[in-house]
Amino acid sequence: MSSAVSPLAPKNVPDMPVIAGVRLATAEAGIRYKNRTDVLLAIMDKGTAVAGVFTKSKCPSAPVEWCRAKLKGGKARALVVNSGNANAFTGKTGRASTALTAKIAAKAVGCSESEIFLASTGVIGEPLDATKFDGVLGRLAVAAEAGDYLAAAKAIMTTDTFPKVATATVKLGKAKVTINGMAKGAGMIAPDMATMLSFIFTDAPIAPAALQALLKAGVEDTFNAVTIDGDTSTSDTLLAFATGAAAAHGAPKISRASDPRLKAFVKAFNQILANLSEQVARDGEGARKLVEITVEGAKTKASARKIAMSIANSPLVKTAIAGEDANWGRVVMAVGKAGEPADRDKLSISFNGIRVAKSGARDPSYDEAQVSEAMKAPEIAIKVSLGLGKGRDRVLTCDLTKEYVAINGDYRS
Repeated sequence: MSSAVSPLAPKNVPDMPVIAGVRLATAEAGIRYKNRTDVLLAIMDKGTAVAGVFTKSKCPSAPVEWCRAKLKGGKARALVVNSGNANAFTGKTGRASTALTAKIAAKAVGCSESEIFLASTGVIGEPLDATKFDGVLGRLAVAAEAGDYLAAAKAIMTTDTFPKVATATVKLGKAKVTINGMAKGAGMIAPDMATMLSFIFTDAPIAPAALQALLKAGVEDTFNAVTIDGDTSTSDTLLAFATGAAAAHGAPKISRASDPRLKAFVKAFNQILANLSEQVARDGEGARKLVEITVEGAKTKASARKIAMSIANSPLVKTAIAGEDANWGRVVMAVGKAGEPADRDKLSISFNGIRVAKSGARDPSYDEAQVSEAMKAPEIAIKVSLGLGKGRDRVLTCDLTKEYVAINGDYRS
């Protein structure tokens, strides 16, 4: 966790309201860090529905495997998250650690181990000493309050420079329902589901299957459309919990994601995911520029996504942006290597609304001074027009600076 906050951090942090049926507590367990919280316990009321999406890495962490197995039950009573150790690539020891953590948590909360969900973030390959949770989780279960989401978000940070939270309140039937979310992520970020850790809580009465469908659809144009460095983590976990407490105030029980009464909720839910995923991009390790890449005129949306990601993950494009250089040649390179349909002579490119290339060549009205001034902005929009079809997509990334190398060169030190 850095002491210097990213210059791209949001200027305002929302007040996070209480969600009925959710209690939170954090503590210092001494997993890796000193003098900071590194474990979060969230306790949910009985009957809470859970949904999740996870990394597609073929080398997933032990907590990811644990959650995948327990998700089938559809119910959750507690979430335990630790920072500093990913409990990934730890073999039988890692699996034993998850089982012990769940056992300790279940005893502390008073529920079945199958209702415990786990997430870990930090260094890969180091065994996680789950005995450090013994006693800690018991104290947290007693201390947990319907509360402090900002403190919870801080406890799960690693190289993040600021806690990431978002909230929304909407009508569901005749009742108001609340959605709160938190996320962590700054490096090893590339889309393949959720690309970090994120947890969403709501008091809406939504069945597990419906919540799962909403979550799976929601990540596609939010968390799956963000990349920092092109590296997909072993630990990516996005869990959503619905306590159903709002049913007591008139919110209808929802069993299908297609229920028309969910329209406002779905919009707010997706806005939370979009907000959190943008905050991840804003906190990219060493980032000084938030970069939005839009590709239009592609054959299909999927093709536009691949081309946009090719641009977003190019070290040459990202370093040019860090140097405030509108080097469209590197964008052309990234389009060409994507392996998707493209016609060099139809290609147009703009930076922050200034067209620098048209029909496969430098724009006749190109003004170096004008473009150089535009590249000094903290937010850079790159737009690529292919002229081949109606496919369009958008992804977020950041620049690549010397600080990224410094952070990752010293990560295990």
